[in-house]
Amino acid sequence: MTIKTTLFSLGLVAALSGCSLAPGPHLDASRMQDNLNEPTGHTRYKVHLITPAVILAQAKAAAADTQAAPKAAGESHPGLQEYRIGPMDIVGVTIWGHPELSASDGALPPQQATTNAATGDQTNGSVSGLSGSGGNGNGAGMVRERVAADGTIFFPTLGRVAVGGKTPADAARLLASMLSDHLKNPQVDVSILQYRSQRVEITGDIKRPGTLPITDSPLSLVDAIARTGGALPDADLQRVRVTRGNKVFVLDVNAVMRHGDASQNMMLRSGDIVDVPNHNDSRVFVIGEINKPSVLFMNNGHMALADALASAGSINPTSAQPRQVLVIRRTPKDPTQPEIFRLDMTQVDALLLSTEFSLKPLDVVYVGTAPLVSLNRLLNQVLPSVESLYLISTVRP
Repeated sequence: MTIKTTLFSLGLVAALSGCSLAPGPHLDASRMQDNLNEPTGHTRYKVHLITPAVILAQAKAAAADTQAAPKAAGESHPGLQEYRIGPMDIVGVTIWGHPELSASDGALPPQQATTNAATGDQTNGSVSGLSGSGGNGNGAGMVRERVAADGTIFFPTLGRVAVGGKTPADAARLLASMLSDHLKNPQVDVSILQYRSQRVEITGDIKRPGTLPITDSPLSLVDAIARTGGALPDADLQRVRVTRGNKVFVLDVNAVMRHGDASQNMMLRSGDIVDVPNHNDSRVFVIGEINKPSVLFMNNGHMALADALASAGSINPTSAQPRQVLVIRRTPKDPTQPEIFRLDMTQVDALLLSTEFSLKPLDVVYVGTAPLVSLNRLLNQVLPSVESLYLISTVRP
């Protein structure tokens, strides 16, 4: 065996074992049972060419989703209902025409003495010493009371009165009926001084997360977000989640503000939890033969294919395969089965179609490689080794 042959063989061995001898990071695969030549799958996926028919079908599907939204949101717009008193509310009871209730001794006329229903003690109807009692200067006295956990309030001469679950008007009629034994033709008004029993929680990407009370004015989703100072710049208002019991509703607040879609402006109830997520769930990935591979965020829940390509610097004119601009999308029913769309940018209507094709969150836009570029890249990897081996083989003994 000549020296030339020996050197050539050594060079070939070195080239074949270059992964372990060459400097730089590499992974020792000797302890892994992995066959890189084994196919990773055999499923064949249908590719839908992006055409005007696909754009039209996409628009119809979006319209169908919009029409189905009120059913998904449940009782979005119930009729206006009066506020019902609940535990921890502060109520004010006003007795018109009887300013003596606000006097320092609060004494009722002696002939109207009665037995206290709560204690059984004989009394002349005195309401002296009540905290929160006072007059308004208009011939009326007011008693301020916090509703107890059992839904009752204490009222002088009457004891505990159950007002929980009643509207203020119903509670006023109940108290007037009970006071008719002590006062002549009592005129009673019940008002809510502080709303504490019914609340909703607002969390997520908003300026002032916290708790909002539900008052006698119905509280809608848009109202709740506005009262917290509005959403932060990174908020995704297209996918606001409202948790009610064991149900979760996903609502598009952008549709309310931009298109007046009242079906997405859900009326909130006590105990609801509103979460405004950030835009991480509205990402779009642009990779492949692109000038600037990027992770993009949708603008108000919308992004066209043309927007994504332009934001990523467009396709690479020296290496991209313009007929292979793919949109890979997971299907809601089975995330393991992707739906694939392809745009042929060599066609005259391709640019117009790219402006009409709407992307969805977590879509992957992939631009393929031109066949000649793949060959050139292979040659660039092989030729240095071939040249080195050739030079070694020409070394004279």
